[in-house]
Amino acid sequence: MTATERFRTIEVTESDDRITVTLDRPAQRNAINGAMVAELHRMCGRLEREPKLLLLTGRGDHFAGGADINELRDRGRDAALAGINRNLFDRIARLPLPTVAVVNGYALGGGAELAYACDIRIATPTTVFANPEPRLGIMAAAGAAYRLPALVGNSLAKQVLLAGARLDAETALRSGLVLEIVDDGAHLQAGHALIDRLAGNSELALRLTKLVIDATAPRPFADDLAQAVLFETPDKHNRMAEFLEKRNR
Repeated sequence: MTATERFRTIEVTESDDRITVTLDRPAQRNAINGAMVAELHRMCGRLEREPKLLLLTGRGDHFAGGADINELRDRGRDAALAGINRNLFDRIARLPLPTVAVVNGYALGGGAELAYACDIRIATPTTVFANPEPRLGIMAAAGAAYRLPALVGNSLAKQVLLAGARLDAETALRSGLVLEIVDDGAHLQAGHALIDRLAGNSELALRLTKLVIDATAPRPFADDLAQAVLFETPDKHNRMAEFLEKRNR
């Protein structure tokens, strides 16, 4: 069963195994304003209470053209220390199950940082990632400084964050920032196809794998502990039995 819910700045479609969130301010290139931050927090709360796969995309020609400059201009020191966008993107990064960003057109500034916070990204030929914040007298402070180096390496991250380099779809693919490039108009379908593949896996295995990959503590013991949990599940035994039956036919 599928249900669609409209908010002020996003549209949410929910089915049994996934939630699709569409940033819905196309006239503003889906710029991320305070209302959108609040509504995305509400969605995070829903996904924390009842974990599902998340597909994130933007309405129209662009994913998200950054934070809303009209609001950003009026923010001062206290707003920066509150980490308004960073806290949201960190929360998205911590969601229990995998998240997929389908990025067409511009993913600039905060829009790029939102995409970086997702686990996997899909691009189209029009996709451009960029963080032009220093030109506005600020820095990319909503996660780019620690996420982008982890995704593409320090050298390329510094080219983007310091020198204002833009990553087109081909560069993003070569650097590992995106999984694949698909045709404009087919990007949402490609996102759902990827979610379908993820949904075919063990939910517990996905949750534990993501938890271990993102862990900051010493890793080997965390790997062993997660695997020990999975080894005892009926799902593991059933999946391996099915695999062996198919192979031996």
